[in-house]
Amino acid sequence: MLVVGKNAVIIVLLLVINAFQTPKVILFFGDSLTAGYGLSTEEAFPALLEKELNTAEKKVKVTNAGLSGETSAGGLSRIDWVLRQPIDIFVLELGANDGLRGLPVDQTISNLQQIIDKVKAKNPACKIVLAGMMVPPNMGKQYTDDFKNIYPALAKKNKATLIPFILEGVAGIEKLNQADGIHPTPEGHKIIANNLKKSLRN
Repeated sequence: MLVVGKNAVIIVLLLVINAFQTPKVILFFGDSLTAGYGLSTEEAFPALLEKELNTAEKKVKVTNAGLSGETSAGGLSRIDWVLRQPIDIFVLELGANDGLRGLPVDQTISNLQQIIDKVKAKNPACKIVLAGMMVPPNMGKQYTDDFKNIYPALAKKNKATLIPFILEGVAGIEKLNQADGIHPTPEGHKIIANNLKKSLRN
C-alpha cells in the first residue's frame, strides 16, 4: 500500500496549478516601431497587446526587444542574447530600415531567415509571427515589389503566421503618425495592436 504524505499532495497540487497559470511568453523583436519611438513604453503596441490579451483566460508575458534604427543585420547580431529566455511566441518586426536604406533584398531575406532559424533551434515549439512591411514607391517599382514579397515568402517557407502589413490602417494617415510621418502616435499603436491581436490569441 502506497502512502502519500499530506505535504507531498500539496506540492503536487501546487505544481499542477502553477502549470495552468504559467503565462505564455511573447517576444517582440523589432525596430523603432516595436520600441515605440517617441512614446512611453506603455503606449507602444507590445504593452497594449499584453494588457488586452491578459483580459482573457490565458495569461501572457510580453518582452519588448525593439531597438530604434535596427536593421535585419543588427537584429541577427543580437538575437542570441535575446534568446537567453524561453519563449512561446516570437513576433519578428524587422526589415523596414533595410528597405528605407535600399539594402539588397536578398541580404534582408538571408538575415531574417537566420534569425528565424536561431529562434527555432532554441525554442522548437515556438510560434513564429512575421510582421510584414512595405517601402515607399520612390524606391522604385522593382525594389518595392521585391521587398513586399519578402514576408509572404518567409512565412510560407517557415510555416509562420503572416501579418501582411503591420501598419495597415495607420501608414499615410497624418493624424495617426507623429510629425516625422513615419512613427505612429498612441492612437496609431492601438490600431497596430488590433492588427496583431487575432494572430496572437490563437
